[in-house]
Parts: sequence; C-alpha cells; structure tokens
Amino acid sequence: MTERRALVVEVDAATQLGLLGFLRVRGYQCVAVSSADEALEALADGSFSFTLVDLGGNGTDAADMLQCLKLRGRNSGPTIAVTDRRDNGLDAAALDVEAVLHKPLNLDELQQAIDTLVRPQAEAIGPAPEQVSGRIRREMEFWCSAKMLDARQIIREAARVDVTVLVTGETGTGKELVARAVHHFSERRTGPFVKVNCAAMPRELLESELFGYERGAFTGAHKLKIGKFEAAHRGTIFLDEIGDLHPGLQAKLLHVLQDGEFSRIGGKWTLSVDVRVLAATNQDLEKAVNEGRFREDLYYRLNVVHVFVPPLRERAAEIPLLANYFVERYAKLYRRDGFTIPQSVLDRLTRHRYPGNVRELENLIKRMIVLDDPFLTRIPLPEPEVDGAQPQSVAVAIQEPSLKEISRRASQAAEREAIAKTLEQTGWNRVRAARALRISYRALLYKIKQAGLDAERSSARSAS
Repeated sequence: MTERRALVVEVDAATQLGLLGFLRVRGYQCVAVSSADEALEALADGSFSFTLVDLGGNGTDAADMLQCLKLRGRNSGPTIAVTDRRDNGLDAAALDVEAVLHKPLNLDELQQAIDTLVRPQAEAIGPAPEQVSGRIRREMEFWCSAKMLDARQIIREAARVDVTVLVTGETGTGKELVARAVHHFSERRTGPFVKVNCAAMPRELLESELFGYERGAFTGAHKLKIGKFEAAHRGTIFLDEIGDLHPGLQAKLLHVLQDGEFSRIGGKWTLSVDVRVLAATNQDLEKAVNEGRFREDLYYRLNVVHVFVPPLRERAAEIPLLANYFVERYAKLYRRDGFTIPQSVLDRLTRHRYPGNVRELENLIKRMIVLDDPFLTRIPLPEPEVDGAQPQSVAVAIQEPSLKEISRRASQAAEREAIAKTLEQTGWNRVRAARALRISYRALLYKIKQAGLDAERSSARSAS
C-alpha cells in the first residue's frame, strides 16, 4: 500500500469532522461516509489502511453494518469498531473486528489501535516505492546546456522550500519532468504526486475533479467523490496547462492557495489540506493578465519561483544524449536488442529543429525502433535550413509533392472543414461537438488548436 487511507463511517457530523482532523494531521487521506451503502461505494473505489466505524449511530444495526463491510473485506483493511460503553457484551471476537473502542472515544486509545493494527502491515509489505523512478535523475544528467544547468540549480533550491513553482516553456519541452523533479527532491517525496490537466475537460468536470463532490450534489452524483486536492494531501499537486483554467475556477484556486481550505461541490463543511502546488503552462501568463484572461493575484501566487524550460532547438548538445537514451530505453521495451543509430543519422537528428521538442524526438526514436529504420529511409525528416534558405532537394519536394503528401493535405482540409462545421452547429460547445464527431474532448481541443480554428474565430470577432 503506497498511500495511507482511512475510511470513517460516522453519522454525527461534529464527530466526523473531529475524526477527519485527527487522522489528516497524522498523514491519512480520509473518506468520510455516514451509512453502510456509502461505505460500500467508497470501498468499491479503492483500498484503505483501516476502517473506523461507529456501530451505534442513529440506530444503525451493528451486525448489518459489519456484514456490509465484510463484503469488501480485502479493501477495508483492519476494522476498528466504536460502541457505547453499555454494550459490554460486544468484544472484538464477537463482532469479528480487529479492535473495539468505547464511547466517549479516547483519541489516545484510537492512536494506539492504529499503531498496533496498521503499522505492522505496512512493515510486512515493505517500504513504499518512490513516487519518481530513476528516470528523473537519469534524464537530468543530460541537461548540459547553460539554460538547463540553471534550471537544475533552481529546481534543487526550490525543492528545499515549500513554495509554489511556475514552470513555463513550449509544449513537449519536459515541464512535467521539472515538476516531478521538484517533488522528488523535496521533503514531500514520500507523499503523492497528483497531476491535473486543466485544459483536458470543461469547467464543471474540472471543478469536480479538483475539489470532489458530495453524494447528491447534482444529477448523476450517486456517490461521494474525492477530489485531486484531497488525494494530494501531504504531497504535491501539479496543475498542467494552468493558462487554460476557467476564470471561475481561478478564484477558487486562489482561495485554496491562500488558506489551504475548500469545500467539495455540495459540501456543508470546509476541508483543510496540506498540499504544495506546482503549475505549468506554454502560454505567456503576463500577456494573459494584461488581456484580462488570467487573474493577476493568482499569477503572483503561482509565480513565486519560476523555471523556464528552453526549446530543444536551443539545447542541441543534448539531442545525441537524449536520442541514445531513448534508444536504450525503447529498444529493450520493444524487443529490438542491438538497435543503434548510425552517426550520420545522429548528425541529422541533431540538426533538426524539433517544433515538438523532446516529445517529438522521443516519438521519432520510438518509430525508428518499431519500424526497424535506423537510417530514416521510411520516416520523413525535413532537412535543416541553411542560411535561412531551404536546400534545393527540399524546394523540389515542396514544388512537386508526393501522392502521399497530397492525400494527407486533403485529409487535413476535410477534417478541418468537418470540425468547423460541427462547432458552428453546436454554437462552439466543445463537449457537444466532440460527442457529435465521436472523438474525445481532449482530442477535439488538440485538433482545434492544430487547425488554427480558435485563432480564426478570435480574428473574426475582433473584425466584427
């Protein structure tokens, strides 16, 4: 079990709140429910280090409650039952639980029960694996350019202090790797690292993803959902594509950064979390602030420490190192032992501009290995520009495109037209458009950006 989770079955709201505070301070991610049905739903979603259950709340039948928990016995962990003192006939053996405590609940006795039941299990399983593998340290070894050496130094220094970090750079440069490195070198390394893509879903879904919701909070909320902030308690949350965060959620995020508190959707109580926030974007947030698209106060809250990741074309010395690393990694994964890149091809790879940055290089190496194409005879790779002009061979290729290129361009044009037409029909409701086109919401966002439809729409609005 790599994270410490506790299920609390308690009807009384005040008692429930007190138990949650007690357990969270001790490093437990808690799920609180008030009935056997809700307990079963929580157990269906994951496993727990232990379950604490009040058997006397609001006339709940103890036998029925425990029978429900036994149905998910593997997930519930050891069960600690709390009973009234007058139930002297109920002991652990009679109830078939691991421990019985009596009301009024003594928190020292509760801590002793947890230490006795939970810690030996954790020791038997062994230490939890590190959240980040040796891949981070290995890839950071390839950072040999001046700008990346500066970035590595900032990461090391920022990791020592619990402040927010804003990572900027083009898409595919390795911003997530930087965020994971900050977490890995910090004192929170044993806690969870939770990633959220702020551009991957509409506002309503993102809000429930970040903050969770109570059962019955809205139509379709059939069970309690733990949000990403709760899941990241005592760890780090990484908010990728923060520049695309909806203005309404920007205000709620600012409140969490200021006070460490929030409420689930439909929740009656305020929850406190201990979370470090890291954020990343490929946008110019200062420009977004000036244009009114991003809150200025949130920008300064996020930008306590800034790490800029330069594009791969400005780190040419790292390209051969990364290429050989990816060959070593994926040749083994794809069972292509002995695959190597000739020096002449490595020189071509080094001169390439990589608009997709490290991600493009990684995917290119994958294709070379899968297709067993070390000489790049089956994979088109544009030749480098020479003195701002293209070589003659490239110019000829542009003047006389191949049948495959003609087909590709026609396909792209048809796809762009279909997406534009669907967006107009749905009033630019991207969720409905994705559903109509039978693709994922995230895929639609990518295609809109790739086709330049957003920019075209903005220009049309400005003109009108």
